[in-house]
Amino acid sequence: MTTKKEFNSFEEMLSGSDVPVLVDFYADWCGPCQMMVPILEQVNLQLKDRLRIVKIDTEKYTQLATQYQIAALPTLVLFKKGQPVDRIEGVLQAPQLVQHLQTLI
Repeated sequence: MTTKKEFNSFEEMLSGSDVPVLVDFYADWCGPCQMMVPILEQVNLQLKDRLRIVKIDTEKYTQLATQYQIAALPTLVLFKKGQPVDRIEGVLQAPQLVQHLQTLI
């Protein structure tokens, strides 16, 4: 089981995480992003000891959206040891997302 750590920055959190980090880049006004909320909750329940899920509001953190070239919402980016290793744009159902992530983590 992973433990909660305190991080000073987004980059520090990505590189300092003991497990891969799935970042959900979203916006409150985005309908498909809202559809991902229960899907990510299911993913979290199934992979909680092997994966950390973080949500980034692209309206509040525009510099991160630009840095990671987020052009469509929702976009999920999987990071391992601070480096992006996979990207998924759009809505994917929980079973397919879990199966996909299990091959990468």
